[in-house]
Amino acid sequence: MNTSAMARSGRFRVRRAARGSVTEGAARAGFTARGVIYLLVGALALQIAFGGTGRQADRGGALQELAHQPFGAVLLWALGIGLVGMALWRLSEVVFGSVGKDGRSPRKRLMAAARCAFYVFVAYSVLSFAASRHQSGGSSDQQSRDATARVLEIPAGQWLVGAAGLAIVGAGGWIAVRAVLRKYHNKLRLGEMSPRTRRLVDVTGVAGGAARGLVFAVAGVFAVRAAIDYEPDRAKGLDDTLRSFAETPLGPWLLACVAAGLVLFGVFSFAMARWRRV
Repeated sequence: MNTSAMARSGRFRVRRAARGSVTEGAARAGFTARGVIYLLVGALALQIAFGGTGRQADRGGALQELAHQPFGAVLLWALGIGLVGMALWRLSEVVFGSVGKDGRSPRKRLMAAARCAFYVFVAYSVLSFAASRHQSGGSSDQQSRDATARVLEIPAGQWLVGAAGLAIVGAGGWIAVRAVLRKYHNKLRLGEMSPRTRRLVDVTGVAGGAARGLVFAVAGVFAVRAAIDYEPDRAKGLDDTLRSFAETPLGPWLLACVAAGLVLFGVFSFAMARWRRV
């Protein structure tokens, strides 16, 4: 190999290492930010279960809670930047593929694109909140009702809302089943964990993932009901979905269990930030 070829090869390895380092940092920051949001939402839902807060148990409520803490503005900007990191990592998976033997398949790239778009939206909402300070874009419940009403007004809107609701139900079931089957093991560096740490991660991953999937599925059911009844008010955001658990025969205890699961998912996100293969 001549000197020029060796130089090009060296530069390629350096660029690849740099890109890998930046991507890994962005992903780990994103998982940390996601963990903070789920911890706060779960904590707010626990307070609601026992009648202790008037805040919304959704992303807006979590941001308001964070804003009232010492150095709240700094924390909000850090959270938004972390979510930008998550979006950029997902974008890198679209472009370069993700880890795993089928990481470059069209299906995985499409899933990464959908996740990238989702985190772009979440990051934008968090950074907008940080910039405006204490001015959120409304509760998740009102946003869900408004969006449902707009879609219902267009041709075939009832079918679109129903299809979206079924898709959310399916996504919730998929999330819960994969958590219970511990599919996340394929993405973790398990060899770096002690047996005790692995057991703790499994508790947070299974219980947290199941709770998260259940919340998604129930929100999807409400969307389907809104489509069938042609009533936008039947659609519910995260806060109303969580509160609906308290209206079951099990009362606030079911909400408390789901809220605890969301807190555990927040902790699991921190574990992903530490041990996730990127």
